[in-house]
Amino acid sequence: MDSINKIKGIAINTIKEEARTISQLIDYIDDDFAKVVELILESKGRVVVTGIGKSANIATKIVATLNSTGTPSMFMHAADAIHGDLGMIMPDDIIICISKSGNTPEIKVLAPLIKNVGNTLVGMVAGLDSFLAKQSDYVLKAVADKEACPNNLAPTNSTTAQLVIGDALAVSLLEMRQFTSQDFAKFHPGGALGKKLYLRVSDLISKQTAPQVKLEDDVRSVILEISSKRMGAAAVTDGSSKLLGIITDGDLRRMMQQYEDMKPLKAKDIMSVSPKTIGEDELAINAFHQMEKNSITQLVVCDGEKYIGLVHLHDILKEGIV
Repeated sequence: MDSINKIKGIAINTIKEEARTISQLIDYIDDDFAKVVELILESKGRVVVTGIGKSANIATKIVATLNSTGTPSMFMHAADAIHGDLGMIMPDDIIICISKSGNTPEIKVLAPLIKNVGNTLVGMVAGLDSFLAKQSDYVLKAVADKEACPNNLAPTNSTTAQLVIGDALAVSLLEMRQFTSQDFAKFHPGGALGKKLYLRVSDLISKQTAPQVKLEDDVRSVILEISSKRMGAAAVTDGSSKLLGIITDGDLRRMMQQYEDMKPLKAKDIMSVSPKTIGEDELAINAFHQMEKNSITQLVVCDGEKYIGLVHLHDILKEGIV
């Protein structure tokens, strides 16, 4: 039990240390930060993010975040840059160089090379008096006065600070660009996130196999229609496909409990009126939320009063968006 409490205490102290570092970053959001955002917004080039060691790992994450939020970006490893990869830099590119100390050998070689070719150099650094800070046109201050590591060696607070400054940069650019959820969907077409933003009800329904019956259809016809279409329900419509009601598996079970003789019954006798509906242009995730709210497993899809089809909970779950 003592070891359990000790481990929990270490974890809590680590989180507290990193939270303290993050909160202090507020004091370092200055004019340089704002000018870098404006510079990127006005640029016709890309943002090239570089670093070495753990800073390189943070750089790849920042690049991914920038790309997904509308800022064309690429990663360049600092060690590879001084051995030929500088050729990937274009004249209009803005270079963000990430380093905790700002004094590593690779950075001392790389920074002057970037300046010599005329690109804007932005340093993201904790050491504000470092070589990188002095070489940079602008400085993003990812200050961490110590690490959460008890030996003050393993990058913890410092990489967290870099990550947070990168996120602050990306979100600032996103909002200044007025980047919408629709824009976001363009860059996330796959996976649950993208599908939540673009998958619509019309993508899930089959209009050719939309289950439906007429008011005067007998119970046998209703059961066959529901069974053959495997949607757990059938819409009740008139001759012009106007929606009149719905019959679900639940309605059939209630009918069997209520009536001894079912032969005289018609669809109109067992249908539920005023079924829950949704438009085919609605997002599929909205259909899911409506089903969840009403504790149902299907929605009737309509264009005005015209019946189009059914969307089932299983259709949405198969897409993996929830």
